Amino acid sequence: MRDTIIQEIRNTRDEYARQFNYDLHQMCLDLRHEQELSGAKVVTFSTKSTRSELTEQTGQREASTTALP
Repeated sequence: MRDTIIQEIRNTRDEYARQFNYDLHQMCLDLRHEQELSGAKVVTFSTKSTRSELTEQTGQREASTTALP
């Protein structure tokens, strides 16, 4: 017994990929373009703050990492 929803998803995915001759790079460019056009807020995790940057932002002193004698 086939799941019609799954088959529809697979067909749609294949039609989309076929438009770009199954070129993943071109598909990603298109998706990024569509994302920009949507105007939706996008969350990115590409940059990480360092501990000192975080303490500067909050105004707190950085805790000492040295062990007590």
